[in-house]
Amino acid sequence: MSRNFELLRRAAVNVSGGPTIEIRELLSLDEPQVETKQVETKTYAPSRGMLSLDPIGQAEAHKLVQGVFRAHGGVNRMVLFTAISSGSGCSWICARTAEMLAHSVSAQVCIVDANFRAPSLPETFGTTNHYGLTDALRCERPVREFVNQLQPQNLWLLSCGSAASGSVGLLTSERMKILMDELRKEFEYVLVDAPALNACADGVVLGHLSDGVVLVLEANVTRREAALRVAERMGDMRLKVLGQF
Repeated sequence: MSRNFELLRRAAVNVSGGPTIEIRELLSLDEPQVETKQVETKTYAPSRGMLSLDPIGQAEAHKLVQGVFRAHGGVNRMVLFTAISSGSGCSWICARTAEMLAHSVSAQVCIVDANFRAPSLPETFGTTNHYGLTDALRCERPVREFVNQLQPQNLWLLSCGSAASGSVGLLTSERMKILMDELRKEFEYVLVDAPALNACADGVVLGHLSDGVVLVLEANVTRREAALRVAERMGDMRLKVLGQF
């Protein structure tokens, strides 16, 4: 992993106590710009349908899969992907990682579109968003009824659903906790795509239901010191930062 990953890992050690604050407060635009040295961080443009695994992208996705999901006995089974700021390509990176993971294991992998504010995963995979997470949250039917099978065949998508608008409050409901537990039982690995931290607190809420968080930084844009402060605050809130991309 990159040097930036190591810095974030050290900064994200869980700290007992500490204030619970809105992470977006740490990303004020009127702060002085700090020059950031970019190390091994890649950003890619989205594509429709099956994702293209070009050699560079394949290598980066492989590092993320090995470092986050396959290391330490595979204890990280449910991982949240969120960006520090909007427009960082988090959803596409989450999708690419899910596809790479599904190619490298025989176990069932599910990617969850929990970005109700800007859902994009159905379009990325070239499928529909007719039923999904919001629909599953509004009833007590098995979650398997709401997922779509992708390629490879052990990869599944739980889209945000047909009623994403006005459904953000469902993410903090007791039903969401039950659904996340159900996803753990049904799938060996679950990747959850959440909105950027500077937009809302959804990522913090969902992070507490996951085994850890992958922070997506926008290449040559995200300030290193801002990223470190975010990682530190996530540690204060007992959220485990697993890595950065």
